[in-house]
Amino acid sequence: MSFETLGLAPELNRALAELGYANATPIQAEAIPLVMAGHDLMGGAQTGTGKTAAFSLPLLHRLAQAGPMHGPRKPRALVLVPTRELAVQVFDSLRAYGKHLRLNATTIYGGAGMQPQIDALRRGVDILVATPGRLLDHLERRSVDLSHVEILVLDEADRMLDMGFLPAIKRVMAKIPSRRQTLLFSATFEDAIKKLAMEFLREPKEVQVSVRNAVATNVTHIVHPVDASRKRDLLLEILSKRYEDQVLVFGRTKHGCNRLSEQLDKAGINSVAIHGNKSQAQRLKALRDFKSGKARVLVATDVAARGLDIPLLPMVINFDLPMVAEDYVHRIGRTGRAGASGEAISLVSHDEGGLLRAIQRVLKADIEMVEVEGYSPSRPIRMGNDAPSPAGRPGGQRPPQRHARRPHAGNGERHAHAGPKSHSGSRDGSRGRGDNPRAAR
Repeated sequence: MSFETLGLAPELNRALAELGYANATPIQAEAIPLVMAGHDLMGGAQTGTGKTAAFSLPLLHRLAQAGPMHGPRKPRALVLVPTRELAVQVFDSLRAYGKHLRLNATTIYGGAGMQPQIDALRRGVDILVATPGRLLDHLERRSVDLSHVEILVLDEADRMLDMGFLPAIKRVMAKIPSRRQTLLFSATFEDAIKKLAMEFLREPKEVQVSVRNAVATNVTHIVHPVDASRKRDLLLEILSKRYEDQVLVFGRTKHGCNRLSEQLDKAGINSVAIHGNKSQAQRLKALRDFKSGKARVLVATDVAARGLDIPLLPMVINFDLPMVAEDYVHRIGRTGRAGASGEAISLVSHDEGGLLRAIQRVLKADIEMVEVEGYSPSRPIRMGNDAPSPAGRPGGQRPPQRHARRPHAGNGERHAHAGPKSHSGSRDGSRGRGDNPRAAR
């Protein structure tokens, strides 16, 4: 379906044409008309299918159709997101789609100076993109007035409504008019989260264009069993073989990601790390270096699992499995985007068998287990007695496993294209509660 058939304002169609976008994705085609009609909405689609445009375009359309406010501009639309990176990405999308409209947008998040954000709010803003912690900071300072909000968006709603963010969300809700349009968008909607979300919605429409907790069908999943002490060596082998590809590597801890990035650098593989202890300026520089190809490997904690748009990323490697099985879906969503193929490789040690089993339950599918020659684990992965092993055999009985040859080393670097620009603004390196998805406790 073409965007021009959806009834969007001419200024929006013009911006989309200039960006080279002609046809709506399934989530956009289903959600945009419902949002334009004023319905509350729960929109579910796997990562990389265009959820940001699915709420940004009708939001811009509705505000433009209503015309400007009388008197000082105060936020009429509020978009809440769990991370700083996603705040920047959503802001950039709104700015690109609405460049021919007379609407002002700004973004506020932790890790950036308060005063530049206060100044932007005082100048007047129609659309505010914010992390909950930093928004609460501004509410306490009375530097933002949410009494005119007409449209509320919770992006990555499953994370936004988990127990870490719920108190902050409820405090923000108390400052917003009850008569509003509320939109929830996420890749996944667990039953408990859906029940909780109903507290905030009025007779919502629901759009689900993919199987819950599904990942793109064009992503290949492989587990390499390996002793924990040999994970780094195996990672270097894989990166040596795939020397032309950029790779996103997920670790479990901030310290572990820093250490792994340093080890890769010492091995001659340019890498950068992002996690919650990095300042916003450091995170943005790391992402720029990765997107431009200056760094070949990005090592990240789960702060990077949601919202990052890294075009044509061929491979994601789980150096450590996530502690929450659903986070696997979001990690893997960084590859296989927009119809491209991708690979998801997990390095799994003996003690991560329970985590692997939980991931397979979420995916409702086994993941192929392939031993790499020279890296066979000293102990098999124990999947537990209540679930089959990857080959369908009872847990505790080790199935025959296919062996892969050790990768051959290679030389050379990939010449990657530059990624989309991001909004940096003024920063002083200070930290706020919006820095961390769990920091609003």
